Amino acid sequence: MLGREHPIRVLYSFPNKLGGPRICYTAWQQVNGLAAAGAEVTVFTGDLLRPLPRDVEVHTTLRHGKVRIPYKLIGNARALALHDYLVARRLPDFLGNVDLVHAWPSGALRTLRAAAALQIPTVLERPNAHTRFAIEVVKKECERLGITMPAGHEHAENPEKVRIEEAEFRIADRLLCPSDFVARTFRDEGYPEEKLARHQYGYDQKAYFPNPEPRDPARGLTMLFVGGCAPRKGLHYALEAWLKSPARSRGKFMIAGAFIPGYAEKLAAMLSDPSVEVLGHRNDVPALMRESDILILPSIEEGSALVTSEARGSGCVLLVSEAAGAICTHMVNALVHRVGDVDTLTRQIAQLASDRSLLERLRSASLSSLIQLTWAAAGAKLLEAYRETIAMHGRNTPHFAVPTTA
Repeated sequence: MLGREHPIRVLYSFPNKLGGPRICYTAWQQVNGLAAAGAEVTVFTGDLLRPLPRDVEVHTTLRHGKVRIPYKLIGNARALALHDYLVARRLPDFLGNVDLVHAWPSGALRTLRAAAALQIPTVLERPNAHTRFAIEVVKKECERLGITMPAGHEHAENPEKVRIEEAEFRIADRLLCPSDFVARTFRDEGYPEEKLARHQYGYDQKAYFPNPEPRDPARGLTMLFVGGCAPRKGLHYALEAWLKSPARSRGKFMIAGAFIPGYAEKLAAMLSDPSVEVLGHRNDVPALMRESDILILPSIEEGSALVTSEARGSGCVLLVSEAAGAICTHMVNALVHRVGDVDTLTRQIAQLASDRSLLERLRSASLSSLIQLTWAAAGAKLLEAYRETIAMHGRNTPHFAVPTTA
């Protein structure tokens, strides 16, 4: 077992384009946070789109100099598999020089097997809930709304993806869960507690910061939704609650994000209300957050949406479902509701519109604990999960039992 004076040496395998959008940004920030926390990080990634700290060793698997293998040319699934194959082949070269392997889903099975053969502890990132659960719950919501997820979407039906990722779940020593909701979906599938490691994501305080000017209490409530506009995010619940609340009479509800095909058409009547502003994809999200009172995210399934911490950093009060994976506490620094509970959500919007002292108390409490939400804090917490995993492995803990159906 490694003492705290010994820096953790991690081989970080990310099969996509590190530093790109969405999970690619999350992974890039995670590596930065680990380096800042004192880990010695060796990165294997398909490609690198943003620079990393100088002391991070980087190997690109789908790029050699100026020559790059396009993901679209060979297909995303083949690209992830190729990355996995190349990392697994190189892993023996690092035996004795890495303490743990951190892998990402859909591109990790060979790497995890190679690490197990070499007796190197492994953790597998879980940026979303249990894959089968996530796909099934999104499918049911789409059926209820009468729409279909686009082919190739990450939450469209994909038996092969489920097969690969469930195999990865089985072989990884531990699964990194960024929220209690994610961990719960794995417990519900029969995974033992000791296989689930809790950590968190963060936010960039240089980009997301509150407006220093005091807010005019006489103005109407400004509510903001940011994210992919799809049933999974629960935008239809947000619209229904907003239009039922008295806040719509003087306030505005801004929606920043692109819609999947068919979804906007289903919501057309609600989206056409004068109090609703459909902004489309935006590059000025931090500014939108600074001018908003509330960020709403009534997700039916989520990992741990970065937008919730970014909104807190910008001074928004969170109005989120229990599935949003937000780092917050109901009635302390946010308001939380059960998935699909439109009546409660309506009351909460009305309450914040009428009771500005409550809005300000929640906002002040939210802003007072932002230091806990940074990527540096996330890196330190991840490092603790590494240490715990290495210690468990060092005690010759038997491979954790997982459900035979997984």
